[in-house]
Amino acid sequence: MKKENKSVIIWLLSGCFLVFVMVVVGGITRLTNSGLSMTDWHLVTDTFLPLTEAKWQETFEQYKQFPEYQKINIHKDFTLSDYKLIYFWEWFHRLIGRVVGFVFIIPFIYFLVKKKIDNTTVNKCYILLGMGAFQGFLGWFMVRSGLIDNPDVSHFRLSLHLTFAFITFAYTFWVSLDLIYPQRKTVTKSLRNIARFALAFLLLQIIYGGFVAGLDAGLIHNHWPLMSDGQFFHESIILEKDTWFKRLTEGKSGVQFVHRTLAYLVVGMIVFIYFKSKKFTLDKTQSTGINALFALVFVQFILGVFTLLYSVPLWLGLAHQVSAFFLLTAMTFTLHRLSK
Repeated sequence: MKKENKSVIIWLLSGCFLVFVMVVVGGITRLTNSGLSMTDWHLVTDTFLPLTEAKWQETFEQYKQFPEYQKINIHKDFTLSDYKLIYFWEWFHRLIGRVVGFVFIIPFIYFLVKKKIDNTTVNKCYILLGMGAFQGFLGWFMVRSGLIDNPDVSHFRLSLHLTFAFITFAYTFWVSLDLIYPQRKTVTKSLRNIARFALAFLLLQIIYGGFVAGLDAGLIHNHWPLMSDGQFFHESIILEKDTWFKRLTEGKSGVQFVHRTLAYLVVGMIVFIYFKSKKFTLDKTQSTGINALFALVFVQFILGVFTLLYSVPLWLGLAHQVSAFFLLTAMTFTLHRLSK
């Protein structure tokens, strides 16, 4: 690592941390059903919580005009105090998004003016800037889907928003690793390629994790290893939708089945990477990455099983999402150390 890159690396890793915090808060927002509490999207006025009781009441009255209140919460003796709680989490989630933008843009301009970033890194940072802007759009696009007729966001849009946040984090982390470890070597192309496939399947698993969250598919078939007593493939998968594509992308049972199955594939691929790597002479960072990957995939698998068995309590659902983040971090680090 070059000394002159230290401040740039700290900046990029700070961005990684903030994206991580944003994903955690996003998970709380989803698990507490807070995502549709803010029915408007203003860059300035949304920055602060309502400052007076009258303003809170006005905001609450606006919320009452939308499907979530009219079709769900109106039947729950839903009070202003309840509204303040869900409003806080959505507001906090959006606030962190703004903070991420400022933390990225202001230092980036400074580094450009001071010429502290080489041209290659500058181009990567422009990509990150575009990714951040697109992520903001995806947040609006997701919330919008739950404010028209259906009092819930599209699980496709939710998964896209979640997965792209993971990808943005991974790419930011990769750019920082390029500066931390400017010299790289490929141990063997076969090991690197297996790691690439594992990353692809991990991202697919994250996509399906978003589907499960968006459809509340973790609240059914709360058994393991079978979906119910005596059934590995639950009969409701076929009954839910009329085509296999819809069954496996829109049906609660089908989506849960795919998520379960992909979990075994991800574990299997990472276990294969771990034992195959023993045939080669690895440097310290490569060994560290693979060992961390091996440990974290089992932590993630166990958390997934208990999250399902206990019907997604808040703390377990959040722990499962955080563990997925750590697993992606280890996967990104490992692949970086195995690539040229």
